[in-house]
Amino acid sequence: MNEAPNLFDDGKAYERLMGRWSRLAGEKFLDWLTAPKNLKWIDVGCGNGAFTEVLIARCSPTAVVGVDPSEGQIAYARTRPGAKLAEFRVAGAQDLPFAENSFDAAAMALVIVFVPDPAKAVAEMARVVRPGGIVATYMWDFPDGTPISPLAPAMKSLGMATPERPNTEAAGRDAMAAIWRHAGLTSIETEVIRIRVSYSSFDDFWESTTLPVGPSGKALAALTPSAREQLKARLRESLPIAADGTISYEAIANAAKGLVPSR
Repeated sequence: MNEAPNLFDDGKAYERLMGRWSRLAGEKFLDWLTAPKNLKWIDVGCGNGAFTEVLIARCSPTAVVGVDPSEGQIAYARTRPGAKLAEFRVAGAQDLPFAENSFDAAAMALVIVFVPDPAKAVAEMARVVRPGGIVATYMWDFPDGTPISPLAPAMKSLGMATPERPNTEAAGRDAMAAIWRHAGLTSIETEVIRIRVSYSSFDDFWESTTLPVGPSGKALAALTPSAREQLKARLRESLPIAADGTISYEAIANAAKGLVPSR
């Protein structure tokens, strides 16, 4: 779900890292949208199809097109049983290969901070959606609201460089609203989405969040074995590990939606 396919090129690894949390947040996001059924959707930055499956299950669309710049993610998305309705294509968010008025609704799930020019991507979504149609997004609230938020402070406490995303400011509700206004969208609303991130054990947390995918995963993969062990020990100290070994904390996403005006 990104504009940098080298960061998210492994659909299976992304599913282990983020798929379950994407689905939980995606369900709340779609409930908030209250979109009518039987619409034609475009899922911009669809990644490995985790959100696409939720979209199909919750919204009963007539058609869905998912686009992402990563061939690996698209290949994984095409294997999802719950996404058979969707057509998946390799394409970037800033240059959607569709004519105006091609869709009834556009969604961008967990993508906006990875797009070099978020405003251009939202303008593209508005362009391909018909007048009166929905344009919407949700994104983890950086830096403390992501499902992997414990990693960065632990790395920083050990003097390790923390991974950076190109446009984290675009994840804020005020920033989203401004981008939506700039795209000429109307009836703009924003929302905060909260989910529980839960792991069965520390090993479950570690094995999931340290996969070599995304900015954090790539940074962790570059650590020496001794540095990884230091980080592992620091996380054991800092994570909210319950008496039964489970780990649970809150993740927060911001969402925005608007309507395409009459042209």
